Amino acid sequence: MTGSFRLIVFDLDGTLIDSRKDIADAANLLLRDCGAEPLAEDRIGRMVGAGAATLVARAFAASGIERPPDALERFLAIYGRGLLNHTRAYHGIPDVLEALASRAPLAVLTNKPLASTRRILAGLDLARFFDEDAIVGGDGPFPRKPDPTGLHHLVSRAGTAQGDTLLVGDSIIDWQTARRASSSICVARYGFGFEGFPLEELRPGDYVIDEPAQLIEL
Repeated sequence: MTGSFRLIVFDLDGTLIDSRKDIADAANLLLRDCGAEPLAEDRIGRMVGAGAATLVARAFAASGIERPPDALERFLAIYGRGLLNHTRAYHGIPDVLEALASRAPLAVLTNKPLASTRRILAGLDLARFFDEDAIVGGDGPFPRKPDPTGLHHLVSRAGTAQGDTLLVGDSIIDWQTARRASSSICVARYGFGFEGFPLEELRPGDYVIDEPAQLIEL
């Protein structure tokens, strides 16, 4: 299947970058400081996608201990010190972005805080593919995904239409965002957010890829 898109919007964690270990390490450091045992990295990976506050809440619930009032702030501080310890772009992502940027504007829509997003993109030399105001984080003026408002904003900014937009993401949250915005969705099966994805939700016309390079074929 191929499509013609005038705007391509990417999720960040699990789509452009493999950040699971750094996120899990930060969550487990916080849990340990609060007297809990660490959780498996893949288990924490399945908690990612709805924003840091939800991740922290899920981690404490899974650990069976009470979440302190400052848990979110402590997690963000710990994670901020190790954003790029292990995080890397998925194999082929720079080449894919280079190829796609010559065909359509590119944007990022993530529930990760904007400052962390910018630091990671810059640190991995990916920021050059995105205009500064084409990066929307989860702590800005728009509600977090799956609310489609951030995607609507990026479409309006690009001067295109929802139907000409492809959202690339690895989780059901990304799928729901695209559906609510009447945009096309490409599900990145290689991302850590794909584990547990309800495949029965996929519809005819939805794209699924197993590696980033397949995006060029679309």
